[in-house]
Amino acid sequence: MNKADSRAGTAPDADAVVIGAGMAGLLAATVLSGSGRTVTLLERDPATAAPVPRKGVPQGRQPQVLLHRGLCEIEQLLPGFRRQVIAAGGVPLDTGNLAWLGERGWAPFGTPAFELVSATRPLVEHLVRERVTALPGVALVRGARVRGLNRPADGTGWLVERHGVPSVRADLVVDTSGRGSRLPQWLIRRGLGEVPATTVDAGFGYAGRVYAAPPDHFGRVAGVVVLPTPSVPAGGVALPVEGGRWLVAAVGAAEHRPPRDPEGFHAFLAGLRDPVLADFTGRARPLGDIAVHRRTGNLRRHYERMTRWPDGLLVLGDSLCAFNPVYGQGITVAATQALLLRRALARGTGPGWEHRLIRRLARAADLPWALATGEDVRHMGGGDRRRPGVDALFSRWSAEVDRLAAHGNVRAQRTLDSIYHLVGSPARLFDPALIVSAVKGRLMGLPAPSPRPPLGDGDRTAPLGRAGSLQENNG
Repeated sequence: MNKADSRAGTAPDADAVVIGAGMAGLLAATVLSGSGRTVTLLERDPATAAPVPRKGVPQGRQPQVLLHRGLCEIEQLLPGFRRQVIAAGGVPLDTGNLAWLGERGWAPFGTPAFELVSATRPLVEHLVRERVTALPGVALVRGARVRGLNRPADGTGWLVERHGVPSVRADLVVDTSGRGSRLPQWLIRRGLGEVPATTVDAGFGYAGRVYAAPPDHFGRVAGVVVLPTPSVPAGGVALPVEGGRWLVAAVGAAEHRPPRDPEGFHAFLAGLRDPVLADFTGRARPLGDIAVHRRTGNLRRHYERMTRWPDGLLVLGDSLCAFNPVYGQGITVAATQALLLRRALARGTGPGWEHRLIRRLARAADLPWALATGEDVRHMGGGDRRRPGVDALFSRWSAEVDRLAAHGNVRAQRTLDSIYHLVGSPARLFDPALIVSAVKGRLMGLPAPSPRPPLGDGDRTAPLGRAGSLQENNG
């Protein structure tokens, strides 16, 4: 048994213990190892021999991509990661080549934008885990069920208490256990009070399935996104992934959530604003069952607001702020927070450094939180009436920029892309050129809407993914 995959009863004491070995925990361990600390990762899920979805990541069967910023930041933490994912079958694509049907029409197609790598979540996690557990001083303990935190008799550091096995001692504990984190209850037990929290839940649900089809099925189009809108709260996505497969997902809010059965799934896609995804699933060969995921509310725990904070304790990732997965922000925010941790450790620690860092980590979630919850509030029927005055004005101007993009304004589309991928400030929406274009459009009318991209559907009756060409795999 090597250090990368220990049993629950053999967890070594370490300088730092990270609770949860998802993406946030692995990236935090990368930083801690780089600072010279020994790190024990405690993971509740059991060991797996291959990249398969974990129980702790129920959205792992749904299509996911690394936002451009997330890809760049993981590359900073684990140099060569992009090349590694592509070598393992991840599909590099340019967002300018996505067929993107937004609220006001098709986005401009065919001009370079931001690079993504499309791969299944299990593959990405597996590759990161292999890299991280090979780092000096990192030990991964599977099947570790943490039940609380306590102080040792000498009052120094922490004892991480586990069910049925000895506690693990460490000077620093990092909670990355996700939206189901028990840390708020543990802090109450220690007399530190309740953790303020904010929840925004539009009731989204997802249903996803893997299909066999050629990677160039749509010709020049790299993938398809049909966004749900407040007026038509149903959408879907199709993206190529490793192994010559495609992940197709249906998404809807509240009573419009997609069903699990194949007939209902196909009918749901057939009812979208464009038939492209239904055409695809009607011809492609399904590989495995349909997986659903419905725990999608935005949840923010405001640890930064607490008046007292214990030494030697940090919170990162979904434990701090969990987003509706449809926006693909979670891994990117976790990577950003890991880089903030690296900078804090490089500056040196002193009394109270943990809570000061948590305030910075919380600020790193401000923009993605505003984007995710702002959109979800619209799906909850409140529109701009549920927003403060400035936010409402910003929302209306964002809609105007989106309108420009749907009528072929590439500058408008790339500005929206940069904000979505968290590489640009919302202030870019107020580019004078966009303001001039909007005024001209109101006075003189806008150009024709952007055309439907060349989806290369070809013969819609020909089957895809011939029998025996791929082995069945749920990805």
